[in-house]
Amino acid sequence: MTETAPTTAPADDGFLRDLWYFGAIGRDVKPGKAIHREILGEPVLIGRTHEGKAFALRDICPHRGILLSTGQVVKRDGESQVECPYHGWRFRPDGGCAAIPSLTADQAAAMDLSKIRTRSYPVAERYGMIFVYFGRDPEAEPCVPPPVLDIPENSKIRMVETDIFNCHVDHAVIGLMDPAHIPYIHRQWWWRSAKSVHEKAKNFGPVERGFSMLPHKPSANSYVYRLFGGQRQTEIRFELPGLRTEYLRLGERHVTGFTAVTPTNANKTTITIVMYWDVPAMAVIPKALISKGIRTFVGQDRDAVNAQQKGLAYNPQLMLIHDADVQAKWYYKLKTAWEKHRTTGEPFRNPVKPATLRWTS
Repeated sequence: MTETAPTTAPADDGFLRDLWYFGAIGRDVKPGKAIHREILGEPVLIGRTHEGKAFALRDICPHRGILLSTGQVVKRDGESQVECPYHGWRFRPDGGCAAIPSLTADQAAAMDLSKIRTRSYPVAERYGMIFVYFGRDPEAEPCVPPPVLDIPENSKIRMVETDIFNCHVDHAVIGLMDPAHIPYIHRQWWWRSAKSVHEKAKNFGPVERGFSMLPHKPSANSYVYRLFGGQRQTEIRFELPGLRTEYLRLGERHVTGFTAVTPTNANKTTITIVMYWDVPAMAVIPKALISKGIRTFVGQDRDAVNAQQKGLAYNPQLMLIHDADVQAKWYYKLKTAWEKHRTTGEPFRNPVKPATLRWTS
């Protein structure tokens, strides 16, 4: 006989479900190993079988609640299984219980292990990253395909940077897409200066579950872009739940920055920046210098958003203006449209319409 401990339904956290979230860099999960992540306030084990296939489980043993990731991935009966470190219960990559070592022979014969499981999550591994699907219904198949980047799927990851914002994911997303803060938060000689501020106009259009700052020549007042010469074009795409991709195209070559804004929980958000490039000239620039630039840039956003939380603690009335805050407005409208689609079953209708936005930056 087994008994299930009572659980409390989580409060509305503002997180979107039925979408793919960034889970881990593929090379960080070795064959026969597992790591722990917290995503959307849920404990997640991301593991890899001994044969190299990635999988994800709810990182809680249903027996006594210990994190399964603190155990080990073992090979039993010809398959990889996660072994709980507390009592040795073992779970298959699909979440089903494979063994309870403490049972005697007659107890094991009477126990239906198929009724014992921990949740499994669909995973997809591409571009060197592992994505995890969080469905509202744990049994349902993914309703959308995994994220697609406009680069070869076997593209090599050149650099990864990670940071933590102590805020809800909404504030992290809006903070990163906000164009008006750049001359104030990111004022440095190699990016922008106070004297370089001028009016800009950018064309936008809808993409799948998001929007794009359509291909254009990079801003002349960004010193870094000028290093790549005149034949350059950039595009910035945003897609739910919080995936931002910036493409810098140099003829047939590219420098691509993928940013995953992933809610850890209601008060913490993980920012993961993954860089790809096939531009020979990038080999001349020391990676340590590129890394320092990215960390400085993201760190300035982090400090600003973290400081913002002190004011938000007083629950002030906030405002969004045209045109600089239209991307933030689109984000909220996209979230509402997605929730309506998943709740009512109506087709998803992207609220973003083609537009030219103007601001000073």
